Amino acid sequence: MDNLSISGNRLMLGNDPVRIISGAVHYFRVVPEYWKDRLQKLKACGFNTVETYVPWNLHEPNEGQFVFEGIADIENFIRTAGELGLYVIVRPSPYICAEWEFGGLPAWLLADANMRLRCADERFLEKVDAYYEVLLPKFRSWLSTNGGPIIAMQIENEYGSYGNDKTYLNHIKQRMLEGGIDVLLFTSDGPTDFMLQGGMVDGVWATANFGARAKEGFEKLAEYQPGQPLMCMEYWNGWFDHWMEEHHTRETADVAQVFDDMLAAGGSVNFYMFHGGTNFGFYNGANHQLQYEPTITSYDYDAPLSECGDVTEKFYAVRDVLSRYQELGPLELPEPIAKRSYGTVALTETVSLFHSLPQLSSPVQRACPEPMERVGQNYGFIVYTTYISGPRQEAKLHVRDMHDRGMVYVDGGYRGVIERWNEGEGISFAVPAEGCTLTLLVENMGRVNYGPFLKDSKGITEGVLHGQQFLFDWTIYPLPLDDLSKLIFEKDETAPSGPAFFRGEFEVDEPADTFLNMKGWTKGVAYVNGFNLGRYWERGPQCALYIPAPLLNAGRNVLILFELHGCAAAAVELQDRPVLSIASQ
Repeated sequence: MDNLSISGNRLMLGNDPVRIISGAVHYFRVVPEYWKDRLQKLKACGFNTVETYVPWNLHEPNEGQFVFEGIADIENFIRTAGELGLYVIVRPSPYICAEWEFGGLPAWLLADANMRLRCADERFLEKVDAYYEVLLPKFRSWLSTNGGPIIAMQIENEYGSYGNDKTYLNHIKQRMLEGGIDVLLFTSDGPTDFMLQGGMVDGVWATANFGARAKEGFEKLAEYQPGQPLMCMEYWNGWFDHWMEEHHTRETADVAQVFDDMLAAGGSVNFYMFHGGTNFGFYNGANHQLQYEPTITSYDYDAPLSECGDVTEKFYAVRDVLSRYQELGPLELPEPIAKRSYGTVALTETVSLFHSLPQLSSPVQRACPEPMERVGQNYGFIVYTTYISGPRQEAKLHVRDMHDRGMVYVDGGYRGVIERWNEGEGISFAVPAEGCTLTLLVENMGRVNYGPFLKDSKGITEGVLHGQQFLFDWTIYPLPLDDLSKLIFEKDETAPSGPAFFRGEFEVDEPADTFLNMKGWTKGVAYVNGFNLGRYWERGPQCALYIPAPLLNAGRNVLILFELHGCAAAAVELQDRPVLSIASQ
């Protein structure tokens, strides 16, 4: 393929001017079997390019352990795009934001409390360099300079929103050049003075990210980069959702008008997102401005393609705008992907979490209740337990800087929940003469992915006091919950009290997309055939979890729910439609 370059205020592909019309599709939020379907729809909309981030934590989940298979097979994603005649823009790590866990940084970085992130700290750069030695060669044969579809790659991501360390940015640039990345390099930042000043790199093309006021955004970019091509690298045509909020939508007419404004200004555009997909497993991120706000499992984003890949009215409106600026052929869409309701699934087997700790965890002893990262854990839950001597008068329990949501038990009895964002009245208890056992089950609800609170260790990060006294001598049970095969289930008419696993089987004659309706359940995590679908929570807005057909078997399927509080009935519905708002439940 031709190389992308800059000539005056134009982007050029070879000797021809080009306008990049791109859409973000994250391979890591879509099962591989559906990559082609989503990319075909992108092309059918009239787009010529697909853009994707690259999450470090997916590809190096533990230090020195690299994964590039299955949903992490980025080369196959790039190959598929190229075969369809699409160009590819790659925005690699170290940091991606993307409402993704820890902004794509691997959790194991936090095991070193002294490491400074996203700057020229030698400890951080050493880890980045080791990762790049493995990552960058994956792209070389796919670069346009080698006949592949990759036409541009990004240096860091929205760095001006975070810092101003030019030594760090130039280090990333140099590592990419040394790694053989010889396509057009760029940066992307919000169109404000401090963001552009902090994020731009000398000699590197700058782009801007915004969702409205295109004229003002492009004018600010032109102030800092006069006479250069204009591109909105992230056109926020929808938005993401946090738990305990309403589902976000944006008027289609408004999205179309802003897109029209960008094209009229001569700009290139990358839709963020064109197709959002799903935060499977424990990979959702969180924001923290006034308080901690975790992101839901769905990343539908109110995008032109829905979470399950359906074409929306926004798709047609965007295509209509584009048709005014370039000739589009007849609309050719792939065959729709089937959706089915499979009815009620009874979850007839159960087992208590606390009874299952020996099967799920190898405990460690610590003087203090260490956070997850200090005991080699990345995601999931963690249990802390200690003995308190008695007798003691009633006193308040203080869990200092707990991340993120903790359930409190005294001698096995549930006493309440402590939430990072809601201190409430707290939990108090007296200790009998024989003493008591204090247990805390803490959930990592997703590390912060944007802003100054990025360094977000999980679990109990400071200490625990009963009254005025710090409590020491803790047994800690890491619970990543990445392998539930050792659980010993029993059929029981009475569901266990407290956190428990529920198991059921269902038959599928022909796999199709379906949605797991969680009405009647409180809070937890769902697994189908061993695959972690993500979190559910009655507080909404999302009420059903998306199950792509490739995760199902023709014949027998196994559903496991890890429920923290309890359910109205041990059964769920598999239905043929999403529920992204409690109001539509």
